[in-house]
Amino acid sequence: MAWIDTKREDEWDGRLAELYGRVVDREHNRVDNIMQIHSLDPSGLEGHLGVYDAAMSGTRTLRKVERELIALVVSDMNDCHY
Repeated sequence: MAWIDTKREDEWDGRLAELYGRVVDREHNRVDNIMQIHSLDPSGLEGHLGVYDAAMSGTRTLRKVERELIALVVSDMNDCHY
């Protein structure tokens, strides 16, 4: 759980409400903490999604599973528990 105060998902309105469908984990019906933190800055959330989309689809020579594995290794090397 983030230690940063965020907007609850049922409070998302305006631009946040428009972005909700792109960040909700439909299997668990919630927004992951890393994305929830962006609720205070919708433009930051949109930027995060842009970087993620570019990283996960921008390289035609790597399959998605390979890009996910690279992300996993980088997160582990950075001691990221996400």
